Amino acid sequence: MEKSQPTGDRAVAPARRRGLADEVADRIREAIFSGAYAPGAPLREVELSGTLQVSRGPVREALRVLEREGLVHCAWHRGTVVTTLSAEDVAELDSLRGALEDLAVQQVIAHASEEDLATIEKAAGVMDRTTDSHAMVRLDIAFHDAVFAATGHQRLVAAWETIRCQVHLFLLTRIGLSTEGYLDCIPQEHQALAAALRARDAQAALPLFAVHRRHAVDVVTGTSNPA
Repeated sequence: MEKSQPTGDRAVAPARRRGLADEVADRIREAIFSGAYAPGAPLREVELSGTLQVSRGPVREALRVLEREGLVHCAWHRGTVVTTLSAEDVAELDSLRGALEDLAVQQVIAHASEEDLATIEKAAGVMDRTTDSHAMVRLDIAFHDAVFAATGHQRLVAAWETIRCQVHLFLLTRIGLSTEGYLDCIPQEHQALAAALRARDAQAALPLFAVHRRHAVDVVTGTSNPA
């Protein structure tokens, strides 16, 4: 039986090359993650265009990409700024991250290979050699990337990817408020998380991951001492 061909509005539109806009988005994202643009900082198309030596079109498209990731906020009367997380944002992000991470922990304990567990342990181990808070945030995210990857659950990994940049921004907000105790405590926290996963002990791992998340939330919301 011959298949019908799409017609009219249902036809697939020609693909457009978006490589330059993607590269610009990568550069701006990297600048945000490195601390060059803090939450609330303006991102002006003209300035970015000049700095990156591209036209304003790719910059505008890149900012839309970053807005979909939750890293920037665009408003017609205010321009574009790096996202500042509200109390509601933090609460929603924490609850969603917690739900995803609880499932991830259970999946890792039930299904992760020895190689997966070794990768998680390695991600925790490299934190001891880091003395820069922004680099530590990257390693923090990389550890959780390894945990989700070890689940073998593709849709769970995809769900994590949708909030990953916002979690990174949340951690940047945390160190922006205070770095006291951060570099000293984070490596040990992650090593304890990795050890609980290695032991395949859900009763130990789930509370440890919850406390780990709570520490950062308490600093951002001002409900505890950063240390």
